[in-house]
This record gives sequence, C-alpha cells and structure tokens, in this order.
Amino acid sequence: MHFDKSPKEKPCCTLPTVKKLLEEKRRRETSSTASTSPVPPNTVTQLSSSELFTCSGASSSYSDMAVSYEQWTPAPEPTLSYYTGHPGSSYAAYSLPVPSEYGTQQQVPVFGDALSQTYQECPMTVADPSMASPWPLLGPSQATQLSFGSSMDANKLEEARMLLSGMDYTRATGQDEDGDTILHIYTAKGLRECAFAAAETLRGLGRLDAKEHKGKTALLVAVTANQPEIVQDLLSLGTDINACDVKGQTALHLAAHYGFPGVLQAILSNRPAVNLEARNFEGMTPLHCAAISHSVTMKALLSSGMADVSLQTKAAEKLSCVHMLLNAGATLLSQEIKSNKTVLHLAVKEGNIDLVRYLLRIPLPNMKDFVNMKAHGHTALHMAAGLHGNPHQEEILRLLLSRGADPSIRNLENDQPAHLLQSGLQGEQLKLMLKKRNASSRRRNMSLQDQE
Repeated sequence: MHFDKSPKEKPCCTLPTVKKLLEEKRRRETSSTASTSPVPPNTVTQLSSSELFTCSGASSSYSDMAVSYEQWTPAPEPTLSYYTGHPGSSYAAYSLPVPSEYGTQQQVPVFGDALSQTYQECPMTVADPSMASPWPLLGPSQATQLSFGSSMDANKLEEARMLLSGMDYTRATGQDEDGDTILHIYTAKGLRECAFAAAETLRGLGRLDAKEHKGKTALLVAVTANQPEIVQDLLSLGTDINACDVKGQTALHLAAHYGFPGVLQAILSNRPAVNLEARNFEGMTPLHCAAISHSVTMKALLSSGMADVSLQTKAAEKLSCVHMLLNAGATLLSQEIKSNKTVLHLAVKEGNIDLVRYLLRIPLPNMKDFVNMKAHGHTALHMAAGLHGNPHQEEILRLLLSRGADPSIRNLENDQPAHLLQSGLQGEQLKLMLKKRNASSRRRNMSLQDQE
C-alpha cells in the first residue's frame, strides 16, 4: 500500500527504499576506504569488495555442491548490490521526517569502539596465540548493559519519540507496497534513536518483526547495513533473534557472510537464545557461510597480488567471524545438507590455505575422524589432490597428512587421493609423498595389531 500525503504537505526531499539507502551507504564507504593506509584492527569496515555468492549458495562457485576439480583461477570479487532486484520505491513518494540533528550522512559510532572504552574484554581459550580474535565475545552481564550503548543520545531519543507520536498513524505503523516499515527505513539509514523510537512503537503493536517483501525484519536490515548498535537495541526490545528471510538466512547467517565482527558479537552476546546451527534453505549453517565467504575474499586478495589493504582487512574480519562462531559453540562437524561438506571440505576445495591452517590448529580430541570425514565419498585429502595448479596444494596435502588424513581411503569411484593428482612431475612427486605416508600407516597399523 502507499501512504497518503495531505495536500498541504510538500516534502523537501524524497526518501529512497531500503535497497537504495544501503547501496548509497556502500558507495560512500567504498570511496572512503579506497586509501591503502592500514585499518585499525577494531574498526569494522564495510564490504570494500562484495561477495561472489549469497548465503543461500547462489554463486556459480558453489551452486554445484558436488566435488569438482577445476583449474585454480582466482577471480576478483565482483560488485554486489544489497536487496538485488528490489522492485519499487513507494517510500520515494513522501518525505520521512527526522530530528533536526540528523543528517543523511550521519554515521553511528562503531559498536566495537564503544566496547573498547567501556567494557573489559572477555578472555578466549584458543589453541594458538595467532588464533586469538580481535572481537572477543561478551559475557551475559555485559550484554544486558548494551541495550542503549554509550552513544545513545537521550535528547535525540526523546525528540524521536515525540516525532513518532505526532506522525500520522498509518505512516508511523504501516508498511508500503514492498513491506518496508518506517523502522526498516530508519534502520537502513543508521538513525539509531529514530529506529529505537520506531521499534518501541511497533513492539507495542506486536509488529516489531514485520517483514518486507524479501522476508527481512528490521533486525536483518540492521545486520545487512552493519549497524551493531541498532542490532543490540532491537534485541533488547525483544525482536526475534532467529527470524529468517525468504532464503532462510538468519541474522547470524548474514553477519557471518558479510564478515561483520561487531554485528556478530552483538548477536552472540544474546546466547543461548541464538541458534548457532540454524540452516538456511541451502542447508548451510552460519559457520559454513563464514567459511565460504572467507574463501571468496581470499581468492580476490590473491588475484590482487596480496596488495589490497582493504581486502586484507576484510579477510581478517571474516576469519575472526569463523573464530567467534567456533568459540561460541558452533560445531566443526556440521555438514551442509546438499553434499555433506564440513568447513574443512569447503576450505580445502577452494585452496584456502589460511583457513585450512586455522582449522587444523584447533585441538580436537577426534581430529583424525574430523579430517577423514566424507562429503559424498570424498575426504578433504581427495579434494586437496584435485587442486591442480593451486600454489598451496602441496602444503594443504602435508597439513592434512600431519593431522591424520588417511591416503588409503577410497571415494565412491574407488579412487584414492593419489589417483586424483595431476599428471607431470609435480603430480608424481605428490603421489610419491602419499604412497610413503600410506605405507607408513600400514606398518604402524600392523605393529599395533601385533601388540594386541
């Protein structure tokens, strides 16, 4: 539906849809981060280069979830627009009032910055100092104090409440033809106090989780727009933390996919309400989304010659998201439904050496079983053998073997990993390495049997 304006109302400007607001925000942030100067570790940068896939698995690289062995051809990350295909702009027909202190370019203070000034960080147990995340999780008592955050302006909040109370009822509480509420718009613009006042109004009507036409609640819009403080505010008001959009993507899926540590931290501070193992409609958990997204950024970084500082920062943030999910209790053994891949399979298949190193440093009591898990018959070692032309193939093979990968395991076609290696001198050298390890394993097994 469209909102009606009174004949005397003459908007000074029009307000675009959530899609346009997020795209404009992305353009501003991309231009502002074009500098190659290093970014502080506690700064949440936006997508300087957007991802190749969505969490639903739409990428050509992941649409075929069966194992394939393709030539290593890193490609730069293409541009991704938010709310792709958003059809209309009924909000553009009228002006949305905001308190005078707000400007359209206003930036909400970064969630992580506020934390570093106000709260002590919670220690994390990690296997290696290099695995420590710059985004430690919040304790329960800390999470309750973050409902407003240190930067909530009481005067602006009161002004926003008065603005909402004096607004036409349909305009303040209704949805347009695309399902956007005034809360969706304020959230996309990053107007925290206005969003909070609008959320209070909609909560009183039982419509805090109203969904726009792509199924996104205001919480999911806040995640996509990288607004961690608004995420925390909405959660404090009782929004559904596990709500999903039309692709089954929850707030965790989106935060993990885009690599927003501050947003992820805000969500994880509401444990145990958040479902760490929620599946989107492609059968992937947030951990799978984080792993795939990290691989996409690493490919783009390699194609740039490792010289792009913004991509380096984004890769570090995405790896931090993987760490945060695991530290919160996400299980490494989860397999995505279409082809039973674990995060290790996903990392190895894409030749993502950084993620493979990270995962194999985690102290699992059943590491050998984890490394030898099958995805439609293929172990991670089979996938590594198929990385023809990948500069990290040999190192990945050695890492897997050092953690108990069994080169004698056969896939559904009765092939051992050695049978999948490339031809030529390098393939023969790698085959010899696998055969030596296989023979060593057989001798060790025979020795154990003799002792029994």
